Amino acid sequence: MIKKRYLVLADGGIYEGTAFGGEVNCIGELVFNTGMTGYQESITDQSYNGEILMFTYPLIGNYGINFDDDESVTPRTAGVVVHELARKVSNWRSQMNLDEFLKQHHIPGIAGIDTRELTKIVRVQGTMKAALVNTLEQAQAFLQSDVKKTSPDLVTQSTTQNAYPNPNSGKRIVVIDFGLKHSILRELAQRQCNVTVLPATATAQQVLNYQPDGVLLSNGPGDPKDVPTALAMIRTVEKTVPLFGICLGHQLFALANGADTYKMKFGHRGFNHPVREIATNRIDFTAQNHGYAVDAASVQQTDLLVTHQEINDQTIEGLRHKKYPAFSVQFHPDAAPGPHDASYLFDEFLDNIESFQRQRRISTHA
Repeated sequence: MIKKRYLVLADGGIYEGTAFGGEVNCIGELVFNTGMTGYQESITDQSYNGEILMFTYPLIGNYGINFDDDESVTPRTAGVVVHELARKVSNWRSQMNLDEFLKQHHIPGIAGIDTRELTKIVRVQGTMKAALVNTLEQAQAFLQSDVKKTSPDLVTQSTTQNAYPNPNSGKRIVVIDFGLKHSILRELAQRQCNVTVLPATATAQQVLNYQPDGVLLSNGPGDPKDVPTALAMIRTVEKTVPLFGICLGHQLFALANGADTYKMKFGHRGFNHPVREIATNRIDFTAQNHGYAVDAASVQQTDLLVTHQEINDQTIEGLRHKKYPAFSVQFHPDAAPGPHDASYLFDEFLDNIESFQRQRRISTHA
C-alpha cells in the first residue's frame, strides 16, 4: 500500500509525496547534494547530522546498499528527499535496498518530489528548517512551532565516546573525531599509519599523552562555533606536532588561530567542486559537504595563509600556518564519494611529519 508523506518548509510550503524508509517524523535543515552517485556515503556521513538530505539527481537507490561503503555505523541524517526511488536494484555488491536501509536506521524518506524545483528555492532563500510528516495536521503543527530552533550538540552526538585504535606499523597519528568519516581512516591505513581515535572533547594533554607524530582534525556536523572547547587543544597541539584539519577540522583550525567563520547561504554539498591551489594553479575536483566557511577578511590579521580557493564562489578552501607545520582544507581529500584528485594531501601531511622530525633531530644534535 502506497503511503503519503509530506515535506514541510519553514516558509510555509507543503509538498506531498510517497513515504519510504523509517515510519517516523523528523525535523531538520533542508540541504541539497548534487552528486550523481554516493547516496550511501552521504547518508552515513556524520556531517549530515540533523539535516534533511535532498538529492538533485533524479533517480536514487539504483545500485542498492552494501556494508563496505558506510562512512559511519550509525547514520544521523534526519531524513531523505528524492525525486524517484529506484524500484529495482542492480549491482553485484548490493546487500539491501535503500528503503530497507533507511527503515533499519529509522530515517524517513519521501519520493515523488520535484527536487530540481525545490533546489532552486533553497538556492534563492537559503537553507531552511523543514519537516517530514505523515499527516497535514502534523504539517500545520510544525509550521506553528519554533521552527528556527537548532541543536548545538551535533558534534556531541556524532563523536565517539571512547578512544579506540586502528593499529598499523607506521607513523603514530591521533585523529580527533568530530564526526569522523571511515574513509579518512582508510586513507591513513593505506599509508600504514598507526592511528588512535579520540573523542571531540579530548584535551591537549590527552592528545599528547599518546606521543603522536601528527594529529588530524576530522570532519563533522554543524556550526564550528558550537565546539569552543576544541580551540585551546588545537592552539597547544599545533605548536608541538604537525597538524592536518579536514572540513569542520579546517574551520576549527581557523577559529583557533583568530580567524572567523560564517554560515553560507546554501553551502557546498557534492562531488564536483573545483578548487584551485593558489601557489601552483593546480585544479582539483573535490568532494564537499559543509554549510559554514572561513571569512576571508578575518584571515588577514592572523598567522594563517590561504592556500586554496573554490573556483565558483572564491570561498576559502585551504589554510596553512605561517609558523607551525599545520594546515587544513575545507574539502574531503579522502574522496568518498567522489574524485581522488586531492588524496595527495594525506601524503603531504606525512611529508610534513618527516620534515618536522628531521629538523628536530638536527636541532637536537647541533
